[in-house]
Amino acid sequence: MNEINEKNGKILKSKNKCFILACCYLSKLFAMNKDENQEIDRSGLLDIGFPKRDLSSVKAVQITFPPGQKAPLHSHPCPVVGIITCGTCLLQVKGKPEQVINAGESFYEPADTPITHFDNYSDNEPMIFVAFYLKDGEQELIELLSEEG
Repeated sequence: MNEINEKNGKILKSKNKCFILACCYLSKLFAMNKDENQEIDRSGLLDIGFPKRDLSSVKAVQITFPPGQKAPLHSHPCPVVGIITCGTCLLQVKGKPEQVINAGESFYEPADTPITHFDNYSDNEPMIFVAFYLKDGEQELIELLSEEG
């Protein structure tokens, strides 16, 4: 029992650290600039194209993976874009090379395409990300796939 409490304490401390880092990152992004002559800096994070489709809503969710958590083989009925706010992710879309995505970097998961890896790349720190599901009507957000399918 002490081992579980100790592990939960480490996760909580890591989450707090990630939350503080995310807050610092966001405050830096949204800080008001007092010098009116200084230009706003816009840094590109993601620029993707996907097939034309209807879009009726966007659902944004924050998801936390504990250290070492691996997502099962899955797909989404709609495109998903997001940003890693804390930690590091290993992402692989079927047929594409693996990519390591760090905090502050964005990702894209195409609709109806198997996601073979969406894993917390760290065995010591949690991974926190915000996913934006680009929905058309009422849709489930995720479909778990069997290894054969």
